Amino acid sequence: MTLEEISRQIKTCAEQMNTRYGSPVFDEWAVLSLAENKARVLHYTGPRNDDFLKNFVRDLGSLRAGLLGGQYGIGDFEFSRNNTGTGFESFLVLGQGIYLICNHTSGTMDSIAKNPRWLEAQVPFVELAEKVRANPLAVSWDTRIFTKS
Repeated sequence: MTLEEISRQIKTCAEQMNTRYGSPVFDEWAVLSLAENKARVLHYTGPRNDDFLKNFVRDLGSLRAGLLGGQYGIGDFEFSRNNTGTGFESFLVLGQGIYLICNHTSGTMDSIAKNPRWLEAQVPFVELAEKVRANPLAVSWDTRIFTKS
């Protein structure tokens, strides 16, 4: 999958999740590379375009071990129930060293999961994970897409 294709898939996933949930589940979606121990944003949609990378290490919170530990394969994901504020709620492995970070900058995964619609809203996310598992993201390093919502 190309960066352009995954960007379209992410947009579709977000729209479907929001529709099923009844409001935005995540207001921040970022595709980033952690290759060579350097975080590079390849695609970003959200309210913190300028601050996303600046606060990245702090915002990883409880997802740090899973994201940096290398125990997840392509298409695998994790949710954090206890990150607060701008702390990231989820990541999905898109390719070798490439991740989708999902966040609700003013909510928590715990508050999101309390809504009974959360179970149905997860379906598009899992479907996205399966698409990625079947066709991982391959990146050409000169391509980056930034979008403000």
